[in-house]
Amino acid sequence: MAKVHPHVNTISTSSKQEVFTLWMKSLILSSNGCTIFDSNGKIVYRVDNYDQKCSNLVHVMDFTGKLLFTIVKKKFYVFRLWEGYRSSGKDVHEEKPGFRVKKIMGIIQNFLRFSRGCSLYKVMVGLDGNKPCDYVMESGTGKSSSCKILDNLGGLVAEVKRKITPSGVVLGEEVLKMVVEPNVDHSLIVGLVVVFGLIHHKL
Repeated sequence: MAKVHPHVNTISTSSKQEVFTLWMKSLILSSNGCTIFDSNGKIVYRVDNYDQKCSNLVHVMDFTGKLLFTIVKKKFYVFRLWEGYRSSGKDVHEEKPGFRVKKIMGIIQNFLRFSRGCSLYKVMVGLDGNKPCDYVMESGTGKSSSCKILDNLGGLVAEVKRKITPSGVVLGEEVLKMVVEPNVDHSLIVGLVVVFGLIHHKL
Protein backbone atom coordinates (compact mmCIF):
# COMPACT_ATOMS: atom_id res chain seq x y z
CA MET A 1 0.00 0.00 0.00
CA ALA A 2 1.33 3.45 -0.89
CA LYS A 3 1.66 5.63 2.21
CA VAL A 4 1.24 9.37 2.58
CA HIS A 5 4.51 11.07 3.54
CA PRO A 6 3.94 14.08 5.86
CA HIS A 7 5.60 17.51 5.48
CA VAL A 8 5.81 20.60 7.74
CA ASN A 9 3.08 22.00 9.97
CA THR A 10 0.92 25.11 10.37
CA ILE A 11 -1.05 26.52 13.32
CA SER A 12 -4.74 27.32 12.87
CA THR A 13 -6.87 29.43 15.22
CA SER A 14 -10.10 31.39 14.94
CA SER A 15 -11.58 34.41 16.69
CA LYS A 16 -14.88 32.56 17.02
CA GLN A 17 -16.04 29.20 18.28
CA GLU A 18 -15.51 26.44 15.71
CA VAL A 19 -17.37 23.14 15.35
CA PHE A 20 -15.83 20.03 13.77
CA THR A 21 -17.04 16.52 13.04
CA LEU A 22 -14.80 13.62 14.01
CA TRP A 23 -15.20 10.33 12.20
CA MET A 24 -13.15 7.79 14.12
CA LYS A 25 -12.19 6.02 10.90
CA SER A 26 -9.46 6.44 8.31
CA LEU A 27 -10.37 7.22 4.70
CA ILE A 28 -7.78 4.66 3.61
CA LEU A 29 -9.30 1.21 3.08
CA SER A 30 -8.48 -1.33 5.83
CA SER A 31 -6.64 1.34 7.81
CA ASN A 32 -7.00 2.63 11.38
CA GLY A 33 -7.18 6.31 12.23
CA CYS A 34 -9.62 9.22 12.18
CA THR A 35 -10.82 11.99 9.87
CA ILE A 36 -11.87 15.49 10.99
CA PHE A 37 -14.23 17.70 8.99
CA ASP A 38 -14.96 21.40 9.47
CA SER A 39 -18.48 22.85 9.65
CA ASN A 40 -18.61 23.02 5.82
CA GLY A 41 -17.88 19.30 5.46
CA LYS A 42 -14.29 19.82 4.28
CA ILE A 43 -11.58 17.45 5.51
CA VAL A 44 -9.13 19.46 7.61
CA TYR A 45 -7.22 16.89 9.71
CA ARG A 46 -6.55 13.17 9.57
CA VAL A 47 -4.68 10.30 11.16
CA ASP A 48 -3.83 7.17 9.16
CA ASN A 49 -2.28 4.31 11.14
CA TYR A 50 -2.66 1.81 8.29
CA ASP A 51 -2.70 -1.75 9.69
CA GLN A 52 -1.86 -0.75 13.28
CA LYS A 53 -4.22 0.13 16.13
CA CYS A 54 -3.29 1.91 19.38
CA SER A 55 0.17 2.52 17.96
CA ASN A 56 2.92 3.96 20.15
CA LEU A 57 3.75 6.44 17.36
CA VAL A 58 0.98 8.39 15.60
CA HIS A 59 1.15 11.23 13.05
CA VAL A 60 -1.51 13.95 12.99
CA MET A 61 -1.72 15.63 9.56
CA ASP A 62 -3.80 18.21 7.79
CA PHE A 63 -5.78 17.24 4.69
CA THR A 64 -2.77 17.69 2.38
CA GLY A 65 -0.49 15.42 4.41
CA LYS A 66 1.41 18.18 6.23
CA LEU A 67 2.55 16.91 9.61
CA LEU A 68 1.15 18.78 12.61
CA PHE A 69 2.10 16.55 15.51
CA THR A 70 3.92 13.30 16.09
CA ILE A 71 2.41 11.65 19.15
CA VAL A 72 4.56 9.22 21.11
CA LYS A 73 3.38 6.99 23.96
CA LYS A 74 5.99 6.56 26.69
CA LYS A 75 6.20 4.59 29.89
CA PHE A 76 7.49 6.24 33.04
CA TYR A 77 7.91 3.66 35.81
CA VAL A 78 4.40 2.11 36.12
CA PHE A 79 2.64 5.07 34.48
CA ARG A 80 2.09 5.87 30.81
CA LEU A 81 2.18 9.30 29.27
CA TRP A 82 1.77 10.73 25.79
CA GLU A 83 3.89 13.47 24.22
CA GLY A 84 3.11 15.49 21.10
CA TYR A 85 5.95 16.93 19.01
CA ARG A 86 5.38 19.64 16.42
CA SER A 87 6.96 19.05 13.03
CA SER A 88 10.33 20.74 12.54
CA GLY A 89 12.12 18.29 10.26
CA LYS A 90 14.14 16.92 13.19
CA ASP A 91 13.90 13.60 14.97
CA VAL A 92 11.49 13.72 17.94
CA HIS A 93 14.31 12.62 20.24
CA GLU A 94 16.06 15.92 19.47
CA GLU A 95 13.00 18.08 20.23
CA LYS A 96 11.03 19.29 23.23
CA PRO A 97 7.39 18.12 23.18
CA GLY A 98 4.68 20.64 22.35
CA PHE A 99 2.41 18.93 24.88
CA ARG A 100 2.42 16.11 27.40
CA VAL A 101 -0.58 14.18 28.74
CA LYS A 102 -0.55 11.99 31.84
CA LYS A 103 -3.22 10.60 34.09
CA ILE A 104 -3.89 12.31 37.42
CA MET A 105 -3.69 9.74 40.18
CA GLY A 106 -4.65 9.80 43.86
CA ILE A 107 -7.64 10.64 46.03
CA ILE A 108 -9.11 13.29 43.70
CA GLN A 109 -8.97 10.95 40.72
CA ASN A 110 -10.67 8.12 42.63
CA PHE A 111 -13.39 10.45 43.93
CA LEU A 112 -14.23 11.78 40.47
CA ARG A 113 -14.12 8.32 38.94
CA PHE A 114 -16.86 7.07 41.25
CA SER A 115 -18.92 10.25 41.80
CA ARG A 116 -18.91 11.67 38.26
CA GLY A 117 -17.82 8.71 36.16
CA CYS A 118 -14.80 10.45 34.65
CA SER A 119 -11.01 10.23 34.53
CA LEU A 120 -8.70 13.24 34.73
CA TYR A 121 -5.51 13.81 32.75
CA LYS A 122 -3.02 16.63 33.25
CA VAL A 123 -2.12 18.33 29.99
CA MET A 124 1.03 20.46 29.84
CA VAL A 125 1.12 22.56 26.66
CA GLY A 126 3.69 24.93 25.19
CA LEU A 127 6.65 22.97 26.54
CA ASP A 128 8.54 23.81 23.34
CA GLY A 129 7.95 27.56 23.77
CA ASN A 130 8.35 30.35 26.31
CA LYS A 131 4.85 30.29 27.85
CA PRO A 132 3.93 26.78 28.96
CA CYS A 133 0.60 26.31 30.69
CA ASP A 134 -1.55 23.51 32.07
CA TYR A 135 -4.88 22.13 30.92
CA VAL A 136 -7.00 19.34 32.35
CA MET A 137 -8.59 16.71 30.12
CA GLU A 138 -11.71 15.19 31.63
CA SER A 139 -12.86 12.04 29.87
CA GLY A 140 -15.64 9.58 30.48
CA THR A 141 -14.65 6.14 31.67
CA GLY A 142 -15.14 2.85 29.87
CA LYS A 143 -16.42 3.20 26.31
CA SER A 144 -17.50 6.81 26.73
CA SER A 145 -16.90 9.11 23.76
CA SER A 146 -17.14 12.34 25.77
CA CYS A 147 -14.18 14.53 26.60
CA LYS A 148 -13.65 18.06 27.93
CA ILE A 149 -10.47 20.10 27.91
CA LEU A 150 -10.35 22.81 30.59
CA ASP A 151 -7.88 25.58 31.36
CA ASN A 152 -6.29 26.04 34.79
CA LEU A 153 -9.24 28.19 35.90
CA GLY A 154 -11.79 25.56 34.91
CA GLY A 155 -12.86 27.37 31.74
CA LEU A 156 -13.87 25.24 28.79
CA VAL A 157 -11.27 25.11 25.99
CA ALA A 158 -12.80 22.33 23.88
CA GLU A 159 -15.36 19.56 24.14
CA VAL A 160 -15.99 16.30 22.30
CA LYS A 161 -19.25 14.36 22.49
CA ARG A 162 -21.55 12.20 20.40
CA LYS A 163 -22.94 14.07 17.41
CA ILE A 164 -26.68 14.73 17.24
CA THR A 165 -28.46 15.62 14.00
CA PRO A 166 -30.72 18.71 13.83
CA SER A 167 -33.71 16.34 14.08
CA GLY A 168 -32.39 14.92 17.37
CA VAL A 169 -30.94 11.60 16.16
CA VAL A 170 -27.82 10.53 18.07
CA LEU A 171 -25.26 9.22 15.58
CA GLY A 172 -23.02 6.19 16.15
CA GLU A 173 -20.13 6.10 18.59
CA GLU A 174 -17.69 6.67 15.73
CA VAL A 175 -19.20 10.06 14.78
CA LEU A 176 -18.38 12.83 17.24
CA LYS A 177 -18.79 16.59 17.52
CA MET A 178 -15.77 18.66 18.56
CA VAL A 179 -16.32 22.26 19.69
CA VAL A 180 -13.22 24.47 20.04
CA GLU A 181 -13.43 27.82 21.79
CA PRO A 182 -12.06 31.05 20.20
CA ASN A 183 -8.32 31.74 19.93
CA VAL A 184 -7.31 28.13 20.59
CA ASP A 185 -4.94 26.24 18.28
CA HIS A 186 -7.13 23.73 16.44
CA SER A 187 -4.21 21.43 15.64
CA LEU A 188 -3.29 21.26 19.34
CA ILE A 189 -6.85 20.25 20.26
CA VAL A 190 -6.86 17.63 17.51
CA GLY A 191 -3.60 16.26 18.92
CA LEU A 192 -5.12 16.03 22.40
CA VAL A 193 -8.28 14.40 21.06
CA VAL A 194 -6.13 11.83 19.24
CA VAL A 195 -4.49 11.04 22.59
CA PHE A 196 -7.99 10.64 24.02
CA GLY A 197 -8.76 8.19 21.21
CA LEU A 198 -5.57 6.24 21.91
CA ILE A 199 -6.35 6.07 25.63
CA HIS A 200 -9.80 4.65 24.89
CA HIS A 201 -8.55 2.30 22.14
CA LYS A 202 -10.58 4.07 19.43
CA LEU A 203 -7.65 4.56 17.00
